[in-house]
Amino acid sequence: MKMRFFVCLAVVVVFFMSCDTQMSNKYKNPDMVRLITLDPGHFHAALVQKTMYENVDPLVHVYAPAGQDVQLHLDRINAYNTRPVNPTKWDSKVYIGSGFFEKMLDEKAGNAVVISGNNQKKTEYIVKALKAGFNVFADKPMAINTADFEVLRRAFETAQNKGLILYDMMTERFEIATILQKEFSMLLEVFGTLEKGTPDNPAVTKESVHHFYKYVSGEVLTRPAWFFDVTKEGEGLVDVTTHLVDLIQWECFPGRILDYKKDILIDSARHWTTDLTLSEFKEVTKQEQFPEFLQKDVTDNILKIYSNGELNYRLCGVHAKISVKWAYKAPEGAGDTHYSIMRGTKANLIIRQGAEQQYKPTLYIEPVAEAASYERTLMEQIKKIQVKYPGVELKKISRGWEVAVPEKYREGHEAHFARVTENFLEYLKNSNMPKWEVPNMIAKYYTTTKALELAKAAK
Repeated sequence: MKMRFFVCLAVVVVFFMSCDTQMSNKYKNPDMVRLITLDPGHFHAALVQKTMYENVDPLVHVYAPAGQDVQLHLDRINAYNTRPVNPTKWDSKVYIGSGFFEKMLDEKAGNAVVISGNNQKKTEYIVKALKAGFNVFADKPMAINTADFEVLRRAFETAQNKGLILYDMMTERFEIATILQKEFSMLLEVFGTLEKGTPDNPAVTKESVHHFYKYVSGEVLTRPAWFFDVTKEGEGLVDVTTHLVDLIQWECFPGRILDYKKDILIDSARHWTTDLTLSEFKEVTKQEQFPEFLQKDVTDNILKIYSNGELNYRLCGVHAKISVKWAYKAPEGAGDTHYSIMRGTKANLIIRQGAEQQYKPTLYIEPVAEAASYERTLMEQIKKIQVKYPGVELKKISRGWEVAVPEKYREGHEAHFARVTENFLEYLKNSNMPKWEVPNMIAKYYTTTKALELAKAAK
């Protein structure tokens, strides 16, 4: 009788082991990309999965420490899976524990690691993941100080030596107003050539205003408390500024391989704080008090965050200026805003996003000199744009022309994560990442981290 019991028990154990093996292998396909999400502390990690992708395994392994961050991430994935319109079909296999990173390296459950969270250890995670043979798809910023930059630079060497991809999420390249600004700047008859500019009148200016209180996927975003610690999130000069530096490189010197040692010269940089009351902090974090690790930044019960910054620099001899500002909450009906100008010898290309534009990024073409021949030329040249973007039109205004864009091109920030993920997946599949991408990522993070270094030294 006892022998029969042990035989039955062994059969049951083997059965469940077999089921577990079948479950763990049920999605595995050598031709598929298998995603791993590492310590998802920022909502951008979830936005990567707001869409399903061809040839991407729906089973995603998640490795994270215990806490609110991972739960918020899983809640967002569940919301995408259960939404009434076009639900996703992600299946999360989650490991939570203090040795989560080592567990990820040991199990090797996927071939592409998505990293979007606390930036203090991000560069270290990137290096170790690459050395273990994983491709890495990382949210910005991949480096938040000069020391991190040196580590990141070597990480790209590791990726090259191992035949792996290290790529960051430059979603702003997919904003239609920015795309069209770039397209018109490449029409010599319309834009002319890019001015060199001066420190007082740069050839390129980009300004961005963000808000701590915001909506994501229809819900008020709960931010982790560490987001307000610049030693973990990074200052404004190395965070959102990453996007603006990237856009200047991408628009002004398309396809050009940049050398950060020769092509970049930082002229000046400064930073300053946004002040947050305890009640405001409570509203966006759901925490009752400022945690101990933030007390260093608290004065008279006001949290002071170095989230603002300004940078003046030269890229290949062209003067550029970047400004990033954070406020607590946008005015009613507004949101994050972007201003951009590219000054050409024939016209200025300007993106505005204020109340007049109903807070939608809108591109304007403003000629340097009035001439009837310019309008005829512009009307002829826009046909080249319309081949790529049917429906784009020009609306005459007092200062020049507004570029009218059909709503179908206005996807919004969250949809841009699908676009940049599709790029990453294509590069992974076809090994066709443009040769300029890696050196220009290095140039970008050199610019931001060097600016921060100068801003701190100037105090």
